[in-house]
Amino acid sequence: MSRRALLRLAAGLLLLAAPAAAARADDPLRVVSSGGFAAAWRSLAPEFERQTGDHLLLAWGPSMGATADAIPNRLARGERDDVLIMVGAALDRLIRAGKVAADSRVDLADSVIGVAVRHGAAHPDITSPAALRAALLAAKSVAYSDSASGVYVRDVLFVRLGIAAAMQGRARMIPAEPVGAVVARGAAELGFQQISELQPVAGIDLLGPLPEALQKHTVFAAGVPTDAPHPDAGRALIRFLASPAARPAIVASGLVPMGQ
Repeated sequence: MSRRALLRLAAGLLLLAAPAAAARADDPLRVVSSGGFAAAWRSLAPEFERQTGDHLLLAWGPSMGATADAIPNRLARGERDDVLIMVGAALDRLIRAGKVAADSRVDLADSVIGVAVRHGAAHPDITSPAALRAALLAAKSVAYSDSASGVYVRDVLFVRLGIAAAMQGRARMIPAEPVGAVVARGAAELGFQQISELQPVAGIDLLGPLPEALQKHTVFAAGVPTDAPHPDAGRALIRFLASPAARPAIVASGLVPMGQ
């Protein structure tokens, strides 16, 4: 390992050394993450537990939407969590509502939207706006998420491509299920979601990201709720997720660490 890499790793470990209120197995550190950061989080959580001795209780939910698991809805019904990992714009709304401590917010990674087909299906060209438009008009069914990427696909992408009316009746928003799973079982020909959410799904082929001219970059961020049971431990976890030690797992999940 190079000297530079060692210094970066040491910096990450020093962040973990900051004092924090330990979360025991019978009183765990509760973390809720949106799906876009889930693959990275699953890889990083065991290392955080090993280094700190904290016990983590993990839950998943979209950054927005009407489902019961959506992070804002969890907070609205009185759920008390220690760390939220979600789309930055949605986290900012919770900060403005007084639900999350403003000084705890840290940007973790940049995410882009990808397109997938069922494994073994034909791979339409999506590398330019014109090619993507043609692929969408040729598809009999299209699925997109009920979170930030899906809202963008429905309200911005289709409009910019001039096909909003044409997509009615064959494009649908998918609540409470990975879009990749819908595509894998053949219920949609094309699926749109964050690449980090499509990448782990078996049974699909990832065609690639949207053309950059049409791409929506989404920042995933973390914050500590104002009523968190373990705010110090929560802040220590966020420091770990933003440290150089966490970068390889974030990259492997299909995200780009902030500052890279």
